[in-house]
Amino acid sequence: MAVYMIYGCATLALLAALIYARKVMAVTIEGKTEEINRFREISGAIEEGAMSFLVSEYKYVALFCCGFAVLIYFALGYVHTEPDFAGLYAAASFLMGAFTSSIAAFMGMHIATKGNVRTAVRARSGIAPAFTVAFQSGAVMGFGLSGLAVFGLITMALIYHELIPDIHIAMEMVTGFGLGGSTVALFGRVGGGIFTKAADVGADLVGKVEAGIPEDDPRNPAVIADNVGDNVGDIAGMGADLFGSLAEATCAALVIGASAAAIAGSSDALYYPILVSAIGIPVCLVTALMARVTETNQDVEKTLKKQLVISTVLMTVAMWFLTHEVMVDEFILNGQTISRNNVLTSLLAGLWGGLIIGFVTEYYTSHSYRPVREIADASKTGSATNIIYGLSLGYKSSVIPVIVIALVVFLSWYSAGMYGIAMAAIGMISTIAVGLTIDAYGPVSDNAGGIAEMCELEAQVRERTDILDAAGNTTAAIGKGFAIGSAVLTGLALFAAFLTSSGIETLNLLSPVVFAGMLAGTTLPMLFTAQTMRAVGLAAFAMIEEVRHQFRTIPGIMEGHGRPDYKRCVAISTTAALREMVAPGILVVLSPLLFGILFGIEALAGMLAGAIGVGVVMAVSSSNAGGAWDNAKKYIETGVHGGKGSDTHKAAVVGDTVGDPMKDTSGPSLNILMKLMAIISLVFAPFIQAAHSWIESILGM
Repeated sequence: MAVYMIYGCATLALLAALIYARKVMAVTIEGKTEEINRFREISGAIEEGAMSFLVSEYKYVALFCCGFAVLIYFALGYVHTEPDFAGLYAAASFLMGAFTSSIAAFMGMHIATKGNVRTAVRARSGIAPAFTVAFQSGAVMGFGLSGLAVFGLITMALIYHELIPDIHIAMEMVTGFGLGGSTVALFGRVGGGIFTKAADVGADLVGKVEAGIPEDDPRNPAVIADNVGDNVGDIAGMGADLFGSLAEATCAALVIGASAAAIAGSSDALYYPILVSAIGIPVCLVTALMARVTETNQDVEKTLKKQLVISTVLMTVAMWFLTHEVMVDEFILNGQTISRNNVLTSLLAGLWGGLIIGFVTEYYTSHSYRPVREIADASKTGSATNIIYGLSLGYKSSVIPVIVIALVVFLSWYSAGMYGIAMAAIGMISTIAVGLTIDAYGPVSDNAGGIAEMCELEAQVRERTDILDAAGNTTAAIGKGFAIGSAVLTGLALFAAFLTSSGIETLNLLSPVVFAGMLAGTTLPMLFTAQTMRAVGLAAFAMIEEVRHQFRTIPGIMEGHGRPDYKRCVAISTTAALREMVAPGILVVLSPLLFGILFGIEALAGMLAGAIGVGVVMAVSSSNAGGAWDNAKKYIETGVHGGKGSDTHKAAVVGDTVGDPMKDTSGPSLNILMKLMAIISLVFAPFIQAAHSWIESILGM
């Protein structure tokens, strides 16, 4: 029964994505001939830049994935004598995960770049029609990605269940699917983050601070690159990140569950983790159909946040019935007797924990509340005090989310052991279709505002798109909270699966090997953050020089007669992103392999624990500080403290510029570090153990 339900829900998701895509494309681009030509020119430049970057980036990703698949083939083929072709199975699963994640990114990007201009056009008629187009554009990514992920997971699980007699090894082979998705996410998050922030920083510092021109002003050469970056970072990058979380958490639950005889003996119970994500699809579809904004009720932010609450409530009810229908009465795992109610408790802990983290994030990043307004007040005395207050907010804002995650981990572990942690991670990501819809809605609305500005539409059009964009900024911050929380739980679930696969029942923190490994692990998020922040700085430097050069050398550019060279700025961001994403990628991929081979599996376990512990605090504080700086600037732009153009506003722009790489590059990219290191350790665990034993035998240890 479970298999049929999973395929049915995956099909429903893909059909929903297709219907939403057709609705978006059915919106006609209307206006005067000159306006229509301008619409197509600007939106075409954004689409061309986004697709060009994605194609260039994925060429490098494809080469890396092919090389990594060869490594998987030989490494796992060497250590697995049973089954035959184990290395081939794992490599094929890895490539399938990478391919599926890439297809989802291209699909979401294509519709987003079509939906932005249509949102701008519909904003002429009012907020309600513009909201509908933007929301439907985001829904293509939300439901398309969910459907592809669920379809790929169940297909790989069924194939390997049939081909490999040992169910535990079969599910270990499926983990390659999650590894492939997360590998694409690494480059999508890091590369996309570097691209978007290089353009954003260059556009802000030279255009808004030095030249004093508005945001998205067509005279700014970096403005197209900035709009392109919104898509590659916040749509393709975020989508790949959440795809990885969904696939990896599910793979962890499959591996751990296969160790329990009662679960392994029931196909419905075995595939229960995939079924949870599948059932989230119709729940999210029902929720999405309730998203309504009218001309009399223009509270877009409230409408979007209600989506998160409604989907959580509906998912709670659905999972109560589903768990009692599908899950076995009880099973034994590592000597612990676990009932279906224990599993349900773990699942709901993750589901509601994610919602709490999201709203705590909103409190610290929305200018409706005191913390962000304090940053705005601090801007009155300059950029230094703005930055000091923002850093303070970021550090403080990490406390409650980390405590919530700790409570979720404790409750899920107490209820269902390692399996409970994996189910908590799946619970937090189970409403991904709605969450990703809202996340993708934001860049579409932002781009619509940019197009309205560049096409010099009526002032009320930009006012309406700004309302849509403001709501998108708040929900984007909430989405980052969800993404970080799910990444931590996914990392812990993979960590638990890694311990299970390696035969480690307990870790002794007093062991010098484990403790030293943990200390080494704490440095990795710091080094990774340093690399990504520096990468944005280097790329932004080149962008700033180019924008200044064009302002100096292109005749009539400031008067609106000269045409900026937009393509040059897009090329600078593309080149910088592709070059600078290499070093962080190497750090994440090679660290667990080399450390485990040299120092052993327990030292590697300590390293993973240290990296996850520091990574979650760094990710939350970086993302929230950046979001708070951004919204403090927007709060001042509403007219307080002198409004746009004032010294207070210029100080806030500097703070926002510092926060940009923190909230859109380094912070979100730490999600990938926590997950990818853990799943690499899980996939390569048998090889790491064999290689370390070989080194010990050579050294006579």
